[in-house]
Amino acid sequence: MKVIASSVRKGNILEVDGQLYTVLSAESFFPGKGTPTTQIDMRRLSDGVKTSQRYKTTEQVERAFVEDREHTYLYKEGESYIFMNTENYEQIPVPPDVIGDQAIYLQEGMACQVSVFEGQAVAIVLPARIVVEIAETEPTTKGQTASSSYKPAILTNGARTMVPPHIDVGTKIVIMTVDGSYVERAKS
Repeated sequence: MKVIASSVRKGNILEVDGQLYTVLSAESFFPGKGTPTTQIDMRRLSDGVKTSQRYKTTEQVERAFVEDREHTYLYKEGESYIFMNTENYEQIPVPPDVIGDQAIYLQEGMACQVSVFEGQAVAIVLPARIVVEIAETEPTTKGQTASSSYKPAILTNGARTMVPPHIDVGTKIVIMTVDGSYVERAKS
């Protein structure tokens, strides 16, 4: 579907020269003199290469028809991650390059948004926050609680994060899936 460049937003998937790209950012520039332009930074889905394109604001670009559907993560089979469509119970394999670094945060039964283009998964969005348990961390030193320093911790899924001093092994915490940062102690 053709759309004008100024209507492209972050997260859209564009088809450029037969390749699919996910939009990382799109900014429109309106100089006092000259033609308004839209700068689009995007990443090629096939190999992750970043590129930047500049279009006239009214120029047409091809937005790929991608279906975004809720899927549930089931299990890992070989190299692929198996997700199930919650509407028709159809299972779809998602290759590791689509999930990328977020694979460490996958939990069985987790609801995710999977973008499908021509029957293939091209992008996945995990929930913004997840609950995980601390597997390993340094013990709290007396008197350290007054400072706002953080200490390193290893989670049960193998990820590393920084947590406040009052968090101990076995504590469940909430983290952001985007960067793995600590949000809060999980509510029981």
